[in-house]
This record gives sequence, structure tokens and C-alpha cells, in this order.
Amino acid sequence: MTTTLSPKPVLNHFLNHFIHCYLFSRLCASINLTQVCPFSYCRRPSLEEVLSWARSFEMMLRSLEGREVFRQFLRSEYSEDNLLFWLACEELKKETDPTAVDEKARIIYEDYVSILSPKEVSLDSRVREGINQSLAEPSNLMYEEAQLQIYTLMHRDSFPRFLNSSVYRDLLALSHLSES
Repeated sequence: MTTTLSPKPVLNHFLNHFIHCYLFSRLCASINLTQVCPFSYCRRPSLEEVLSWARSFEMMLRSLEGREVFRQFLRSEYSEDNLLFWLACEELKKETDPTAVDEKARIIYEDYVSILSPKEVSLDSRVREGINQSLAEPSNLMYEEAQLQIYTLMHRDSFPRFLNSSVYRDLLALSHLSES
């Protein structure tokens, strides 16, 4: 005896999947999330992952999708440079080649610390002066204190607004739909 699958559940599953992919791709397009979501069949963060971002700023930063959604939110607030600076510092910490450390340290300085930079991040004068002195002999850890200041700023200031934003709430609602 052979069993046949009813076409209705298969069709419902397909339509449900298609609708979720379409809605997620629309959300991604609305916040220019092309790096994470280039196609409608892309990897969507799970409901558990999206909820974990609300519990932990660190969890959100560890997630590629979380960082990208947060970055787009920061861009809407004209503070994307804070996250870019933090990420550049993370990359510098991993560097071991002295020549590369020197080059990356100077690029970070020119892009985010110099008062002449259009992407200058907000650092207190004591930290800025310490960085200026470290430029004579750059190290992969020379921005640690500055990075902590920017991390704290994002965590205390931008992150709560992100969690209350329509960007996060829409993604959360979509993730709820996907799980059902």
C-alpha cells in the first residue's frame, strides 16, 4: 500500500515559506540590508537569535546579521561611524604583523580619531591625547580605551533606541511569523 501526500499541506508549506522570504526581503530592502540579504532565500536570523539581541548587546555584536541590522539603524541616526570604528579596532587587535599594525593604526586614526575626519567619533580629550602619543609606536591594542568608550556609548545610548525602533520590532515580528 502506498501513501500519497496530499498536495494541500505541501502547497501550504511552500506558500508559507515564500511569504516569509518575501516579507524578509522587503524588510531587508527597506533598511538596505543587501550584505546580509542579497536574495529572498537568504539566511534569516531565527526568532531565538533576534530575541537574544535584546538580552545582550554583546550577542548582537557577535551576530553578522545583528551587526548589520544595528549598523543600518545607526546609519539612520548618523552614528554608523561608532560601529565602524569599533569593528576596525577589533580587526586591529587580531593583527600581529608590525607593518600591518602600523598601517591599520594610522588608517583608524585618520578615519575616526583625527579632528579633521568627517567620520570622527566622540572621544574625551584624555583618551584622544593617549592615542596621539601612541602613534609614535603603534600597537594592536592602542585603541582599547577609545574602543571601550565607543562601545559604552553604543550600549547605553544607541542600543536601547535600536531595540525600540521599528527596524528591530519589524524583524522580531517577522521572525515570530517564520517560527509559526
